[in-house]
Amino acid sequence: TCFLIDDYFTRFSAPADVVPMLLEEADRAGLAVDYLARESGCAVAGKVPVAEAVAGRIVEEPPPGSYGLRPPAAQTGWLANGERSPVARAPQAMKKATAWQPPKENAARRHSVFLDVELWDDGPDGHRTWSCPFLAAVWQLARLGLLRNEGEAVLVPEPHTASGFPDDWDELPPLLRLDPRADPFAAYRTCSVIPSRFLPVEHAVRVILDQIEVDPGALAQTAERSARENAAVPDSVADRISYVFYAGQ
Repeated sequence: TCFLIDDYFTRFSAPADVVPMLLEEADRAGLAVDYLARESGCAVAGKVPVAEAVAGRIVEEPPPGSYGLRPPAAQTGWLANGERSPVARAPQAMKKATAWQPPKENAARRHSVFLDVELWDDGPDGHRTWSCPFLAAVWQLARLGLLRNEGEAVLVPEPHTASGFPDDWDELPPLLRLDPRADPFAAYRTCSVIPSRFLPVEHAVRVILDQIEVDPGALAQTAERSARENAAVPDSVADRISYVFYAGQ
């Protein structure tokens, strides 16, 4: 069981206060938390620019009949699962205005469910803030053991050996193993239990994962090991994740 804490978009209280309270509530509910992760670690872990490395592996799926006129995601910070509506332009003299056309999903089943995902935004000072869906996609890659940087695994669990927790989030490792007897962090499949308000975010996660060129060495390692263990693993990375959505905050 892994618990991901948002310390990227909001810094609330301190680990010394929050984590013991979290673990106490989990224990009261009969739930053992094996790993504790910081969402900021999905952006940068130590000296590794994790999110930037994953962004560099985006391979956009071109809509049928497209000719490369759409600016790439690396330039715009947006990633779609199909063809966007054409940009309306003022008609030239003696020419009719171009009629509006709807967007189209690439893999539509008769009707489209088109989604355009913002991956990041850049502030006036040039600081890049990664979006929640993009960091969530990075998190899923980490959970599936598919996150690599120059061939090395990223977000490797560190054992929790201290008696308590620090007062500053930056002093907490990106990924902490709370139970020394816990099963390995990486898994063939994941199941996330999250509030239903995150459903649009998780739709975006699937769109992103479907257009990430995952490290071939990591994929081969997973395929080889799962075959030895007779554990069926879907070819699609997005199909290796599942959810339980519940009402509430």
